[in-house]
Amino acid sequence: MKNPWFTKLAALAAIALLLLFGLGLIDDVVRDRQRYRSLAQHSVAGSLAGPQTLLGPMIHSACVESWDAPTGQGDERRMVEQRREFLLTAMPERLQLRSGTTLEERARGLHTVHTYQLQARIAAQWAPLASLQPQTTVKGSRMQCGAPILMLAVGDARGIRTAQLLLGEQPLALQPGTFHPRYSRGLHATLPESVRDRADGLAVTLELELVGTERLSIVPLGSRTEVQLESPWPHPSFSGRFLPSEREVRADGFTAHWRLSSLATTAQQDIAQGKPVCEAPEGGPDGDMPPPGAARECADSFSVAFIDPVNPYSLSDRATKYGVLFIALTFVAVGLFELMLRLRVHPVQYLLVGSALCSFFLLLLSLSEHLPFGMAYAVAATACVLLLGYYASHMLGSLRRGLPFGAGMALLYGLLYVLLQLEQTALVVGSIALFTVLALVMVLTRRVNWYGLSTPLGGTPAPQKP
Repeated sequence: MKNPWFTKLAALAAIALLLLFGLGLIDDVVRDRQRYRSLAQHSVAGSLAGPQTLLGPMIHSACVESWDAPTGQGDERRMVEQRREFLLTAMPERLQLRSGTTLEERARGLHTVHTYQLQARIAAQWAPLASLQPQTTVKGSRMQCGAPILMLAVGDARGIRTAQLLLGEQPLALQPGTFHPRYSRGLHATLPESVRDRADGLAVTLELELVGTERLSIVPLGSRTEVQLESPWPHPSFSGRFLPSEREVRADGFTAHWRLSSLATTAQQDIAQGKPVCEAPEGGPDGDMPPPGAARECADSFSVAFIDPVNPYSLSDRATKYGVLFIALTFVAVGLFELMLRLRVHPVQYLLVGSALCSFFLLLLSLSEHLPFGMAYAVAATACVLLLGYYASHMLGSLRRGLPFGAGMALLYGLLYVLLQLEQTALVVGSIALFTVLALVMVLTRRVNWYGLSTPLGGTPAPQKP
């Protein structure tokens, strides 16, 4: 006669595959919601302003050198004008930036996006501007240079709200654009031609109000760069080529200081060569690292991201990845009751229990869009534990058996929540918990006569040797 245990195992395997398919569909829903959140971020950035990058102030002047050169031979010999176009740049000797930010949430449907308003005071000093003096390369050539232009480039010029520039004590008119061939978005002021010959250098102060979304990056363009940033956001993520020299993260915000020397950064050379300023990857444990060679192709910069550490979609995605383990452990628990107490649990009952487990992850995702994640988790887990405990009391034949099953499920949901909150130690805690469960199963089944399982369910087991 065909062994009923093999038939049941085959039915349970089919049920497990069906539940795995259901978990896959739920995982697709999580990814769709993550995509919608990303679309909401792009929508806000498209309507307001995207992540911002501050580059400057710096001074540049476009020059053209022209000369007459002979061409042709004999009677066809004639003079043709040749020319060389180049850009002179002057980087600040000292760059100081003092800024504070205020945060505001913008909503797109169910999704919120963090935007900031930056109030910055930028002070820049230049040594004598010898780098703005053009040098001829051909004897007898003619040199023409445009007026020196002081520029500040930003990532998204739509975010500029107000700006005021002082040259010493003299206010200068600011105009849109930078007239720089590589970094065109921002603002500029035309300087008097006399600044090229000033022996005492140049000092300017710029008051800037700038709006952006989620991330602020700064290029350390001075020979000495000092940046101080204050914000009421308590969860900053620092990234880029340089971390703050000093930082203080509090429950009511953070303060960060960067102090950099041109000996430690190639930002001046990078900008002179026209390298792009690349966006840093988003902070957080799930952020992707840039390719190893990407840093060599980008100008040096550092950034701070105003991230939300409790992202319900990333946490729901991580929780769903434990779904297979949940189903396996629950089936093992039901199987132990069935084995130790010689009960008969129908495969359909296994299917209903597994479906309840899958519904937890869908409940968690939907509730976390409207409630804080901890509260959403508590509501979803409580509902599933009560349902499973009630059903187990009837499935296993008594309330006395259903209560331990419900308590075990509550413990399992509690362990999952702990794992979701951990970052660095999630693997070791999960491994220890799984080993403990395996050891418990081995202890409870140490006296089981596995050969006796060939006896039909509900029959008399085969005698065991003492």
